[in-house]
Amino acid sequence: MSINATLFFQIIVFFVLVWFTMKFVWPPITKALDERAQKIADGLSAAERAKSELAAADQLVKKELAQASNETASRLADADRRAQAIIEEAKARATEEANKIVAAAQAEAEQQTVRAREALREQVAALAVKGAEQILRKEVNAGVHADLLNRLKTEL
Repeated sequence: MSINATLFFQIIVFFVLVWFTMKFVWPPITKALDERAQKIADGLSAAERAKSELAAADQLVKKELAQASNETASRLADADRRAQAIIEEAKARATEEANKIVAAAQAEAEQQTVRAREALREQVAALAVKGAEQILRKEVNAGVHADLLNRLKTEL
């Protein structure tokens, strides 16, 4: 065989090999590469979506935290105001109760003073009558001299 025939057969074998590769080998490889490229593109788009969703969720969390912080501060302020109101109310009630107790004690003391004066007047009147009896050496009739004894009580 000559070099031309060998070259000719090699060219034919090469074209058959190219045709066989293009017909049976190349389509599955390109299909696999296309699928891989599609999967990569889908993964990248999913990553971008996840990234944007994460940013949105982060903003929402920050907003919720700020709102919760504001609510907490508001509730604490309300609790402080309520506590101060309760304390003031308790102080007012305690003061009122103390004033009532003091007033009752003063009234009781006043009544005891009046009773003590009355008892003292009675005793002084009795002593005055006894003294007058001693001086006069006779008995003074309380019923007869009631007017005189009443005037004596009021003067004392």
